[in-house]
Amino acid sequence: MVVEMNISWDMTSGLLRRMGTAGMLKSTRDRLERQEQTQKQVDYFEQKKDNLKNVKCKSVEEIAEKLNMLHSYEDQIAAAKAAYNSEQMWHILDESTERGEKIAEAAEKSKPKTPEERQEDLVEEALGIEGSDGMLEEILDEVSELTEELTENLPEEIPAEMTESAEAAAGENPAVSEEMTQVEEETLAMLKKGYVPFDVRL
Repeated sequence: MVVEMNISWDMTSGLLRRMGTAGMLKSTRDRLERQEQTQKQVDYFEQKKDNLKNVKCKSVEEIAEKLNMLHSYEDQIAAAKAAYNSEQMWHILDESTERGEKIAEAAEKSKPKTPEERQEDLVEEALGIEGSDGMLEEILDEVSELTEELTENLPEEIPAEMTESAEAAAGENPAVSEEMTQVEEETLAMLKKGYVPFDVRL
C-alpha cells in the first residue's frame, strides 16, 4: 500500500538550515534530511523544465525532442516524489518507535525507588561518597580485612604478653596475683569466641 503525502514542496528547501536539530529524535532528523534531498531533486528538474522555455525549435524534429525532454523531467519529478512518499511511511514508524522508547526511559527514571535503593542513597550521602561507585565497598573490605588480621594475631600475641605482665605483677605484689589471673582467663575466653573489640574510623 502506498501512502500519499501532501507535501509543500516550495517550503521544504533548506528546512534543516532553518531549524535547529539539537535535541531532535534521530528518526526525525533522518526524515527531514530525506525530505530536503527530495526537494533538491525536484527543484533541479523544475529548473530544467523552465530552461526549455528558452529553447527555440526550428523543425518538427526539434519540437519532438523538446517534448521528450519535458516528459522526461516530469517523470523524474514524479519518481522523486513517489520515492519520498514510500519512504515517509517508514520514517513515521521509526519516529513512533523512538518516541515510545524515550517515553519508557523517562518513565523508568521517574519510577519511585525501592526502600533498599533509598537506604543505599542515604548511606552514600551520609558518608559523603555519593556518586563514587565502589568506594563504599572498598572501605568495607578494608575494615573486614583489618578485623580478620586482628583476630588472627591477637590470640597468639596477647597471652604471652599477659602472662609476663601477670608474673611481674605477682612478683611485685602478691595481692593482685589472683585478680590478674582472673582477667587473663576472661580475656582468653573472649578471644576463643572470636570477639575482639576494636575501634575503626572511616
